[in-house]
Amino acid sequence: MKIVIAPDSFKGSASSSEIATWIEAGIHSVIPTCEIVKIAIGDGGEGSLDAIVDAGFTAFTCEVLGPLGNPVSAQIAIKGETAFIEMAQASGLAQLPGGEKSALNATSFGTGQLILAALDKGANQIIVAIGGTATTDAGAGALQALGAKLTDIS
Repeated sequence: MKIVIAPDSFKGSASSSEIATWIEAGIHSVIPTCEIVKIAIGDGGEGSLDAIVDAGFTAFTCEVLGPLGNPVSAQIAIKGETAFIEMAQASGLAQLPGGEKSALNATSFGTGQLILAALDKGANQIIVAIGGTATTDAGAGALQALGAKLTDIS
């Protein structure tokens, strides 16, 4: 018998890889000879970067601004010239200091800083997963980190 285990992460509890390992142990406790294939997945929010690293990308840690301007450690993943950025790493709900939600003040600036870090590492293709964010700025902060100037119509 062959079973494929492909869980998403459990927000705030465990990564998809950890969950797959626990499920594997449970199955092997009942069916010791069962062949198990574990595949880490993510839905674009927290845990997506972990799944990409499990697929052979290398993670790099960057110090960037969180959604309310607080310093955070966030990761990007790179394989060859392709970078993967999980927006939640820099601009996610988990990065809010004390869990303080402030959608009107939150910014995606830190995600732009992650994009810059990926470019500095030689990436020419960048994939951005946008789930789990604390922002409602439509990427304006990320654009500002990349050097864009925002103006009004006047």
